[in-house]
Amino acid sequence: MLHGMYSQLRARVSPSFWRHKPAAIAVLLGAGLVIPAAQADTSANTAQVTPNNQQACYVDGLSEQMQCGSILVPENYAKPDGKQIQIHYVVMPAIKPSDKVEALLAIAGGPGQSAIENAQGFDRMLTKVRQTEDVILIDQRGTGQSNPLQCIGDGFESALAINESDFDTRVETQKCLESLDADVTQYGSLSALKDFEAVRQHLGYQKLHLYGVSYGTRMAQLYMRHYPEHLATVTLDGVVPMQQSVLAIGNAIARAFDLLIEDCANNALCHTQFPELRADLEKVDAELAQAPRVSQVPDPLTGELTQLTMTRSKFKGALRMALYSPSTRSLIPHAIHQAANGNFQPITGLYALGIDNAGIAMGMHASVVCGEDWQRLSPELRAKTSESYFGKEMLKTFAESCAVWSVPAVDASFSDPIASDIPTLLLSGELDPATPPSWGELAMEKLSNAKHFIAPYATHGVAYQSCGNDLIAELVEQGSVAELDAECLNEDIRRNFYLNASTVEAIPSATDEQTALIK
Repeated sequence: MLHGMYSQLRARVSPSFWRHKPAAIAVLLGAGLVIPAAQADTSANTAQVTPNNQQACYVDGLSEQMQCGSILVPENYAKPDGKQIQIHYVVMPAIKPSDKVEALLAIAGGPGQSAIENAQGFDRMLTKVRQTEDVILIDQRGTGQSNPLQCIGDGFESALAINESDFDTRVETQKCLESLDADVTQYGSLSALKDFEAVRQHLGYQKLHLYGVSYGTRMAQLYMRHYPEHLATVTLDGVVPMQQSVLAIGNAIARAFDLLIEDCANNALCHTQFPELRADLEKVDAELAQAPRVSQVPDPLTGELTQLTMTRSKFKGALRMALYSPSTRSLIPHAIHQAANGNFQPITGLYALGIDNAGIAMGMHASVVCGEDWQRLSPELRAKTSESYFGKEMLKTFAESCAVWSVPAVDASFSDPIASDIPTLLLSGELDPATPPSWGELAMEKLSNAKHFIAPYATHGVAYQSCGNDLIAELVEQGSVAELDAECLNEDIRRNFYLNASTVEAIPSATDEQTALIK
């Protein structure tokens, strides 16, 4: 039953933005701002083209022809005659004839996710935009097909059995570094931004509309700072303000757990089934902090018996990733309650959903975080970050991995707030476990022509879960935020909580709740 339930969930969670390699590194290098989604095929069947050429191609998950191409750029822009790398892009053409003067550039999250591998999700979310505008997807340098900095691991089976406390971060990070044919100091956001602008020039668009999700919002803001003359509108979804290190995510995760427990307590069926949810969570956490639990369990993907070493890191990491999506969030109370009673199979299923879908090129991830986030942590922020389990673990891990990666810090001005009058829409999910609404407010500091909408029932990636996609289309069409209205975001999109391994009960009305309690 569990195997079937998780298989069905893998097909329902949308859009596709996770793919994990390798397990141990991702468990410990967990600062990523990813978008939860259905499984994507990383073997995207786009045509391999010669530099500076473009041709018709097909992308996995989409039946219509796209235009694929690549350009050559210097790996190090300070050495234009040195090593060159290919930056791959896909143009999803407008449905209706257009003048091709403008297009929308959709920027993926991570850092480390491939935009092209997630073409299906972008297409679904930007369907209305595509009626009149081309949509451009660029594999940011170090991701997807653009000279990926990917550290290959041992796969899901070994991830279930591994004890993360035995994992030597420095040694494994060094192995990863030595396996890469790249100058990892050149894979930060500012170099990638030059690539993006080079693709725009190559394709001949005069203006771009930007949609950035999660870490992609940082790239969008940098575009606003460095090339404002080429932008028509900007949408920031799941906002990472320039002033904020992504390593502050630990407190956002803790906040999201509190909101989940509150939601369950306020739902009659969930509260009746799991009346001591916080106590259950604290019990399992305390037990695993003492020692991992080793057992034989059915593999949630194949059903075959396999060894499970349930560590505190796996347990909390699986719950953390489940918070990203309404679909997986609905499983968390049941999974916690079962774990408190000694059954870790539901947690293993959640872990499987995340471990096989992270979509992160871990080398590129390290280049960005070590250069742009780790080294600008103030003593005050380090102390605050250490207050949460996830924050403490991230600080420890990046202290070891960044010492190996040895990427120079960005200039202090990198953290300055973006000052802009470009029409800008900011979207935040109230239940977001990565980029809380307060981050959106921080990004608004010097945006003089912007609106920030908070979707009360959304998690991470508002446009994928709500009418946010309609608001983006309206912004692109009108070129203004003046008439945008957030009312439609108030629709309750939460998934009903699973009360057991296979049943989702409908959330009742107030009258039904009273009747259920009487019975």
